[in-house]
Amino acid sequence: MSAEITSLRRAGEGSLVQTAMQAVTAHIKDNNLRVGDSLPGEAHFAEALDVSRAVLREAFGALAALGVISVANGRKPRVGALDGAVIAASLEHAVSTAQISVADVWDVRRTIEQRTAALAATSRTEDEAQRILDLAAAMERDYEDQATLTRHDIDFHNTIARASHNALFVQIVASFAPLMEVAVPTAWRTRVAASHKKLMLDRHQAIARAIADGDAAGAATAMAAHFDDAIGDLLKAQAQKP
Repeated sequence: MSAEITSLRRAGEGSLVQTAMQAVTAHIKDNNLRVGDSLPGEAHFAEALDVSRAVLREAFGALAALGVISVANGRKPRVGALDGAVIAASLEHAVSTAQISVADVWDVRRTIEQRTAALAATSRTEDEAQRILDLAAAMERDYEDQATLTRHDIDFHNTIARASHNALFVQIVASFAPLMEVAVPTAWRTRVAASHKKLMLDRHQAIARAIADGDAAGAATAMAAHFDDAIGDLLKAQAQKP
């Protein structure tokens, strides 16, 4: 039995399931395991902690839901990969229960995506730069098709995050996608005049060009301008709700 597991057993803090979860995460850390590496099964930890298999089954399920491990029938549990879906689920819950507003999320996004745009301008490959330009052009081409426009918009921001070559930014930006599927059409519905629609398309074009030109400051400034408009549109749409 490892010293970490012995310590957890003696501490007696929290539920048995929480203790088991801590033991599994401690095992991953202490053994320098990486994504995809296999872990001992429920029986190993149940015996080490002197708890039932049912406790470990619940602990493994909770860790799998958090993305810390991956489990499948007939296979050993493995170390899980970072997954923005976990963040997305938490954000959706917080918005749906009025703990935060969509405008709050957009304000946080503004800060994060200014940074991803700046990083993308200095770190993107030629293929990534071209993909970002192509998506900006696709938005302009398909702006009358709301579903297609929304898909292009989400892909545009996700591609910029990938071009930043920071894995955490990639997952955080990806976690915003479910909210974007609702918020982007809502914001666009406030843009009745053709000039307002063109302005938003121009904002995306400016971001794409700055990134392609390697202009980090310009990319960040263009992204900030885009979000300032977007947040204003969201607030306007919320104010119009009955």
